[in-house]
Amino acid sequence: MKLLFVEDDAMNRRVVKDMLNVAGVDMDEADGAEEGLRMIERGSYDLILMDLRMPGMDGLTAIIALRDRADDKRRLPVIVLTADAAAGLREKCLAAGADEVLFKPVSMQSLFDAIAVLMVNRDGADTVIS
Repeated sequence: MKLLFVEDDAMNRRVVKDMLNVAGVDMDEADGAEEGLRMIERGSYDLILMDLRMPGMDGLTAIIALRDRADDKRRLPVIVLTADAAAGLREKCLAAGADEVLFKPVSMQSLFDAIAVLMVNRDGADTVIS
């Protein structure tokens, strides 16, 4: 399994990478939404983790751009990881095309659970991480 984490904060990327390393999950990192979209264009990912608040393009705009693609990459599962707990934000993210929204600080178990549910729903496969 290969994930892309789009997040401008290096410490947040490191924490999530350490969590995923425990399960043997390979994670690439993008420090902004524009870079993330370029990496999606060039690479092959099973799932995207997306922060919302980043300089330049925000995460919601990036999710909308991903969903507007004409190829199969538009179907990549997206989990939003955000510290913003504003009322209605979860619904706004889901309406933009996110598949799940997790609020920081995210626990390892909640992250693994969300990834497993999305990958089972996508592939009909068994749980991919535990």
